[in-house]
Amino acid sequence: MIRLDRIYTGGGDEGETSLGDGTRVPKTHPRIAALAAVEEANAALGVARLHADGAVAEDLARIQNDLFDLGADLCVPLQEEGGERRERLRASPAQVERLEAAIDLLSAELAPLTSFILPGGSPASAQLHLARCVVRRAELAVLTTAEKEGLSPSLPVYLNRLSDYLFVAARQQNDGGKADVLWKPGG
Repeated sequence: MIRLDRIYTGGGDEGETSLGDGTRVPKTHPRIAALAAVEEANAALGVARLHADGAVAEDLARIQNDLFDLGADLCVPLQEEGGERRERLRASPAQVERLEAAIDLLSAELAPLTSFILPGGSPASAQLHLARCVVRRAELAVLTTAEKEGLSPSLPVYLNRLSDYLFVAARQQNDGGKADVLWKPGG
């Protein structure tokens, strides 16, 4: 477990912060932007979780923990240079597989999709759609970082699958898709 005795340190007052391996980087570093985007996604899921019920609420609790794992992965570069190497927490294919299984379970209960969906319907669905958009932004930040330096391959895959999960979960929270707000082209 992590123990935080002090919240402020002053170490970032000059515009730098430390990665998990101790490396100092500017707060504008792409890796820090990706971390912030994943943190924002987690906060959006926390709000959605307040409105969700049933299996979706349970899934969101696990997913929030997964996003902390992704943050732990992001904060430590793959190739630690010098010093003693130790095993690091990394995003895993098993986490992606759990999301896929949850998508399959929820999808089996949904009404057929006959149009594109507008975010809305129930409060839970609207919050899940908003969280999906925030997760997409986090995915883009992670992909931008991956273009510049190595990242665990499961990181962007997890975020991509998470946005799929949130779409399906939003429909499930709209009475299994029956209360979805459908797009009416030109309407």
